[in-house]
Amino acid sequence: MTESEKVIRDDGAVALVHPDYRERVKLDWFSASYWGKSARQVSSGGRGGAWFIQAGDLDLVLREYRRGGLAARISQKTYVYTKERAVRSFSEFRLLQKLHGMDFPVPKPVAALYKKTSLIQYQASIIVERLRDAITLAEVVGSLDTNDWQNLGVVIRAFHEANVRHADLNCFNVMVHDGRFYLIDFDRGRIMPENSDPNWKTANLERFARSLRKVAGERIQARIWDSFIIGYKRSPAA
Repeated sequence: MTESEKVIRDDGAVALVHPDYRERVKLDWFSASYWGKSARQVSSGGRGGAWFIQAGDLDLVLREYRRGGLAARISQKTYVYTKERAVRSFSEFRLLQKLHGMDFPVPKPVAALYKKTSLIQYQASIIVERLRDAITLAEVVGSLDTNDWQNLGVVIRAFHEANVRHADLNCFNVMVHDGRFYLIDFDRGRIMPENSDPNWKTANLERFARSLRKVAGERIQARIWDSFIIGYKRSPAA
């Protein structure tokens, strides 16, 4: 734990709280039922388990960590516990905290929680500031112009230049607000070592291209991809 983080421990649950919210966050905040009608389930993208919540003057998003694919058939919300600093919510919280401090377009983290359900298993949640009035790229993929796609390419290149790997770069994890692009959901994201094989960047782009084809169709994806790549190849400092 860093000195600036508040740590809450109670009945097997452990939470990290951003210093800006250390006097406000309670463990109850991680339960959607606690918020009652102030919680509204997020309907687009993801695997469920995310809610918009209103905490006084704060617009927030609460997200439970949930498995996808075959693993979800075994356990939808439970993960193997190895050590505290490696739990998924804490890893994402600290990555977002670092990226937000570097002025990258990501949500500001508020708090992260894990709770052990056995000696070797845990469940986790995270709370971040909501990007108010932002919508997913999937919702506007057909209405963006050439400049928009080039600007998105510049944004993704900036993350790659900083060796930031988003583990699930898709049209639902790119948000659009007032002409700006943001990346959300950094579960399993990381800052890659300087000596890493650069092929991870290519794989990242290929994953994004597949998402675009699925959402927009192959014809539209082929048309917009050229503009995106022009922006991507442009130096972020240009």
